[in-house]
Amino acid sequence: MKFLIINGPNLNLLGIREPDIYGAETLEDIKIWLDAQPESNGHDITWFQSNHEGDLVDQIQSARNLFDGIIINPAALTHYSISIRDAISAIKTPTIEVHLSDINSRENFRKISVIQDVCIDQISGLGKQGYLEALKTLLHYI
Repeated sequence: MKFLIINGPNLNLLGIREPDIYGAETLEDIKIWLDAQPESNGHDITWFQSNHEGDLVDQIQSARNLFDGIIINPAALTHYSISIRDAISAIKTPTIEVHLSDINSRENFRKISVIQDVCIDQISGLGKQGYLEALKTLLHYI
């Protein structure tokens, strides 16, 4: 199966950005770790990161009919990006929202996700393990 993992703004700074919240590993470290997990074997996993909302929307739209599932960490765009929400809803590809930190135990504005209800699940607060749990959930769902 083919999966697209989309990462939003500032996730390119993982490892140096607030490591007490997001950990010391880079996004590349997480990619290498996930690719080495047994659940990834035999699957084609494409990673994408951008700090630009329109680039994320373009990736979601282009995933239609190309990928079996999407894992998205929309980062700060979680809380207000109706365009990402609409793109996920429009393409009908099973999508899971992931957050490294527990957004429900942080600032009040982070507790709101405009994306959650167009995804099949939201995984929050498991660090890099959240990406693996999302992949397992997609494999089970599909």
